[in-house]
Amino acid sequence: MQSYALIGHPLGHSFSPQIHARLFALEGIDARYDLTDIAPENLAAQMPLLRRHLRAFNVTIPHKRAVIPLIDSLTENARLYGAVNSVSIDSDGHTEGDNTDCNGFLRAMQAANIALETSVCVLGAGGVGRMFAIECARRGALVTIAVRETSLDKAQTLASEIETLCGKRPRTCALSELCGHYGLVINGTPVGMYPKIDACPVFGDFLAGVDAVFDCVYNPSETLLLGRARAYGKKTAGGMAMLVWQAAIAHERWHGTHFQEADIARIITDMERALTEKERGL
Repeated sequence: MQSYALIGHPLGHSFSPQIHARLFALEGIDARYDLTDIAPENLAAQMPLLRRHLRAFNVTIPHKRAVIPLIDSLTENARLYGAVNSVSIDSDGHTEGDNTDCNGFLRAMQAANIALETSVCVLGAGGVGRMFAIECARRGALVTIAVRETSLDKAQTLASEIETLCGKRPRTCALSELCGHYGLVINGTPVGMYPKIDACPVFGDFLAGVDAVFDCVYNPSETLLLGRARAYGKKTAGGMAMLVWQAAIAHERWHGTHFQEADIARIITDMERALTEKERGL
């Protein structure tokens, strides 16, 4: 039996073991997937054990950046985003760090039939917001980065980075100033995440003027943002799709697997159902 794990700290409830168990079953691989809580001060000391006992592992906060100097090589995506969420280990113990969040996002958008080649408003300029903005700009989107007034300097810095990478500078604005039409709005902030489920990152009737909304938050399964968008009849996609797809892409990199979209869709639906039952205390 092959061994895999998710490392992070602290590790509370996670859907990762369930998701990866389903993916291993689709591949016909006999494997176990554990949650391995490693405090930041112990990460370096634990790396030799991870190399020795695991076939591959995933990485979550707070180790996505801290693990980089401890592994042997990085993929292009890991270098671009300065963060690793997946590490493969070959038979010689060589480790390669990857970032599958970006491709997980792209596959989730593709599966939801949501186009990125449009006017896109990204809410937030932090780690995941930065990734969303860059990926959309790389695919020809007209990007607006909307943030709290206290984060406008960060948004401007990100806009300059994207201008260097893609040749076109995104517009930046405060969240309170958002108006007009967008083909897609992407929430790259934790606003609306459990337990603060009554929060929404946008105000008023702004959502009436958009075509589609993606929220990276997956708990709750329907955030207030997505609920309001659906009430306006907009196309929506939630964070569980990205969570499952980034895991599937890690498996594709680890094993050379190609998953059918319908199989991944079933896992997403089942995980959303499990989350809803958990929310209801069933």
